[in-house]
Amino acid sequence: MNPCAPGFRSCFPFVAMSSIDPELLPLLACPASHQSLKQAEPELLARLAAAMATSQLCNVGGQAVTEPVTEGLVREDGRIVYPVREGIPVLLVDEGIEVPRT
Repeated sequence: MNPCAPGFRSCFPFVAMSSIDPELLPLLACPASHQSLKQAEPELLARLAAAMATSQLCNVGGQAVTEPVTEGLVREDGRIVYPVREGIPVLLVDEGIEVPRT
């Protein structure tokens, strides 16, 4: 079966299964504050996508976020999301994405 065929669930944003090993997640922390991280919820990922679509999404380093965030780890206080790219958490301070306020 083609994983990108129409109707195949994992090709749609915000519904893909987590690629983070559940045993690894408790060991990960924010590189700046050392707060714990948890899997970002689909609603948060949708907010990031909406902000990116209006060019209002920046990372901590001040760069515009142009690559869709389909999976991420959110800091305990909910203010920063670290993207997960190809199953690898990008835990670099400057790559953290500031969560838009609602």
